[in-house]
Amino acid sequence: MKYKTLGKSGLLVSELCLGAMTFGKEVTEADSIRMIHNFLDQGGNFIDTADVYVGGESEKIVGNAIKERRSEVVLATKVRMRVGPHPNDFGYSRRRILEGVDQSLKRLNTDYIDLYQLHVWDNLTPIEETIRTLDDLVSSGKVRYIGCSNFLAWQMMKALSYSDFHNMVRFISIQPQYSLINREMDREILPLCREENVGVIPWAPIGGGFLTGKYKQGESPTTGRLSEGVGESSWENRDNDKNFKILQTVQEIAQAVDKTPAQVSLRWLLQKEEITSPIFGASSLEQFNENMGSVDWELTAEQWNQLDEVSKLPSEYPTRFLEKFQR
Repeated sequence: MKYKTLGKSGLLVSELCLGAMTFGKEVTEADSIRMIHNFLDQGGNFIDTADVYVGGESEKIVGNAIKERRSEVVLATKVRMRVGPHPNDFGYSRRRILEGVDQSLKRLNTDYIDLYQLHVWDNLTPIEETIRTLDDLVSSGKVRYIGCSNFLAWQMMKALSYSDFHNMVRFISIQPQYSLINREMDREILPLCREENVGVIPWAPIGGGFLTGKYKQGESPTTGRLSEGVGESSWENRDNDKNFKILQTVQEIAQAVDKTPAQVSLRWLLQKEEITSPIFGASSLEQFNENMGSVDWELTAEQWNQLDEVSKLPSEYPTRFLEKFQR
């Protein structure tokens, strides 16, 4: 397992991040703890969860799993989504963040969070209030670093600018959806992250399971996340000609290198310069072991470029216009 610094910090994280969204739902607590311990034993140190995953159960399970190994773990969680029926049970007000961090610390059975992330932009709360609150949390020691997730480029830049101008804590990472079949972040987020030295820890790196190769075009799945019909990983968003062309390329390369399609899809991300640590999930120990098989080998330059070419976005304004003036 290799390690990278997370954005503009000295914090070293493993090249793979273990996502805990399935813990307590698709995966039992016993198997979740087994996955976490196996991950740590194999050199992984980066674990991501959120206060709303399985109604807080995910955080509790992660806390139980790492209580004897806390110093080994870079622990990430998130705040923003609704956690109760009352008006102030969501968002980024000072009140909600201070309540949220204490609730997460209790469930995680720890006295600090390594990476505290804003889950989705909140258009009600001024970013000034949010950043000042996060700055206080870092000063207090409850939080070590902050990040964001699912932000637009202007939203992230607005937050970074406020932090820099007022000499306050700034985001060291962003957590966007990004994979061979979801490369929208190439337009503005990834260039911004390069410019501002922000780490990228993508979620859904195998397209919500699509890039495993177990689905067929035009045949709606009856099980798994793609069968649920909602969200980014819905079958409606996956069942198109371009995605299946990408999948075909993945499968051809997987056969050539004697790896699975999921391992090849993760490997493409691991070898992409802007990516710090893809967040992989698993609904079984078998899936966990398969995803861990994406490390300690490499695609050739030709194979990587083949995947990059088949999955790239179409040429668009203003990018194609601005490229003429690069120096």
